[in-house]
Amino acid sequence: MTNIAIIGAGLSGLTAAKILNDYANITIFEKSRGVSGRMSTRLSEPYSFDHGAQYFKVRSEEFKEFITPMIFEGIIKPWDARFVEFKNSKITQRQKWAQSEPHYVGVPGMNSIAKELAKDLSVCLNVCVKKIKKKNDRWQLKDDQDKPLGEYDWVISTIPPEQALKVLPESIPFIKKISDFKMKSCFSLMLGFEKILPLEFDAAVVQGEDISWISVDNSKPGRNEKYSLLVHSTNQWSDEHFEDNHEHLIELLRNQTSKVINYDLSIAKHQAIHGWRFANIEKRRGETHYLDINQNIAVCGDWFIQGRVEAAFISGFEMATSLLNLLNLGEKGDK
Repeated sequence: MTNIAIIGAGLSGLTAAKILNDYANITIFEKSRGVSGRMSTRLSEPYSFDHGAQYFKVRSEEFKEFITPMIFEGIIKPWDARFVEFKNSKITQRQKWAQSEPHYVGVPGMNSIAKELAKDLSVCLNVCVKKIKKKNDRWQLKDDQDKPLGEYDWVISTIPPEQALKVLPESIPFIKKISDFKMKSCFSLMLGFEKILPLEFDAAVVQGEDISWISVDNSKPGRNEKYSLLVHSTNQWSDEHFEDNHEHLIELLRNQTSKVINYDLSIAKHQAIHGWRFANIEKRRGETHYLDINQNIAVCGDWFIQGRVEAAFISGFEMATSLLNLLNLGEKGDK
């Protein structure tokens, strides 16, 4: 059997693993304490926040087929939100998402999707792959304590490009291409309240401010009833303030959100912030992954296309499909 190591347990990595798992021995290494990457959910009792991806749409037939079983099982449901757009602290547009194409979420949290995908996979959590090195035509992996993590025929990196450059050897042919990708950061402000706020929306895009998004997270299906707001900053503002004191950032973003919605949010019982160093990237066209059959290494991730849920799936799906075709694993696998 072909032994494959996948670095990263976000949607790209899990998608690739699900496709390859019947034909090869797959081991996934994830530096965090749970799977899901930017489809994460933060639990701060009694509040719950999808502090990464807020929702996703389905455009490709492949993605539709991939998620359909989870829709049938209730792990994925449409979020029929009252949607608005703000400009100059005024609502300029209103829409009910149920009247347009579905906007899907994981239930009871966005991370439920990754948890379901990881059920039958070998995932090593809290393991940070620091180095990979070729020895006798196989890849040796080591963690950040220089502890060996095994030897593999193939390595697939699904982590952000800036992180991949620190792990992947300089000898691989597409290393310079990876360095051309520059991801942008984002802050997630999480506010929990003891009472329901009199807001006229469940989800909002904000124009012309340092914040870009506001959602009533508990309005999503299957959520805790405790009232919770999730606010995203703009990528540009985050890049400029990423090293700032978090308490100061909470105050700045909370005050700006208060101004936009004309409601004092300082009354929030729970106030926290999370910084995503690698959150988004400008939309790109062209290759959806890199794969080198001479060195047995591949790279994929949403950053090849755009920082969106379906982009993560497409990159992982197309990379894994290409690998199956190259190795004829679909014919030879006897797992």
